[in-house]
Amino acid sequence: MFLKNAWYVAAWDHEVTADKPFGRVLLNEPVVMYRDTRGQLVALEDRCCHRHYPLNRGVVVGDRIECLYHGLQYDRTGKCVRIPAQEAIPATACVKSYPVVERNHWVWIWMGDPALADPAKIVDFKWLDHPLWRAKGTTFHVKGGYELVIENLLDLSHLTFVHKSTIGNYATAEAAEVKVRRTDDDVTVVRWMIDKPAPPTYVKAGGFKGNVDRWQFINFTPPCFVRLDVGAVDTGKGAPEKKHSAFAAEGELPGGIEMRNLNAITPETDKTCHYFWAQAHNFLIDKPEVTEMLFKQIDEAFRQDWDIFENQQKWIDLNPEAPRLDVNADVGQIQGINLLRRRIQEEQRSPQPA
Repeated sequence: MFLKNAWYVAAWDHEVTADKPFGRVLLNEPVVMYRDTRGQLVALEDRCCHRHYPLNRGVVVGDRIECLYHGLQYDRTGKCVRIPAQEAIPATACVKSYPVVERNHWVWIWMGDPALADPAKIVDFKWLDHPLWRAKGTTFHVKGGYELVIENLLDLSHLTFVHKSTIGNYATAEAAEVKVRRTDDDVTVVRWMIDKPAPPTYVKAGGFKGNVDRWQFINFTPPCFVRLDVGAVDTGKGAPEKKHSAFAAEGELPGGIEMRNLNAITPETDKTCHYFWAQAHNFLIDKPEVTEMLFKQIDEAFRQDWDIFENQQKWIDLNPEAPRLDVNADVGQIQGINLLRRRIQEEQRSPQPA
C-alpha cells in the first residue's frame, strides 16, 4: 500500500534530458520523463495506449514523445496528437500525465489526484544546493520494500554493528540518550552520545583527538523522507545547549563538524524501491576532497545497509507471517511506520476522484 496524494522523488535532475526519454517504475506505475524544447519537465504514463509498448524506448520529437513501435506521438498533457496515416484521433487516445517539479536537484512527482498537487508541500532538502553547504549523492535500487529503509534510518543503534569501520562505534548503541517526538506530521528521534570517542568517519572529517559530544536528530516525514542532522563537537564546548532542536544552530558550533544526511525512499513496487540519498556538510566547503571523502564513507556504510535490506526482504518473503520482536530501540521506527500507515488508511477512506 502506498500514499498516493504525496510528492515523491522520481529522479535526479541530470537524469532527465531532452535527448532521450527516461523511464522508471514508481508506486507500481510505469512513468516516462523527458524535457521539452524549453527544458521543462514532462512526466507521462510509460505505456502507449495503442499496444502498450513502453514510451521510454521511443524518442523525443520537439515537445512530444513518440512511440518506437508505431509512431504515435503524445504532448505534455498525455494527449495523442499524431497517428501515422490517420487524421482522426480518438478522444480516448491518451495516457496519464503527472505533475512534476524540479527542486534541490531532484525531480519531484505527484502520483495521486493532480488537483491536490501543491508544490508548497514538498519537503525541504535545501542542503542539496545551498551556497553554504556542499553535498554529493546517488541512487540505490533496492530489492526490498521501502518501509525497511525507513525503519533502518529511524533506528541508528545498528551503526555499532553494521558500520564499525565508518560511522559506528559502541557508543551508538550502548551509550545514547534517546528521545522520540511525534506530531501529526512527522516523527523525530533525538540521540545524544556525550563525552564518547568519535567514530572513524568523524575523526577523518573533524580531526578529533579526544572525546566528543555527538548528536543525531532523525526526522521522518511521510511518506518516505528521512533527514538527519548529525555532527560532533569536542566535549565541553556546549553542543547540547546550542543544538536544542533538529536543523538548529547551523554553522554556530566551533570546534566541531555538522552534517546532513538526506534520504528519499521512493517505492518502485511492493518489494523494491529507489533509494535517493546525499551527504551534505557546512565545513571546509572550499575543499572538494572533503565532500568526496564524506560521500565515499557514507556510500560504504549505505552499501552495507543495502545488503541488509535485500536479505531482510528475502527472508520475509519466505515466511511473511513469521512473528517479529520489538525492542526498546525500535520506538522511533514504530512511531514512524504507524504514522505512515495511518496516513495511507485515511487516504483510502476518503472519497476518490473519478
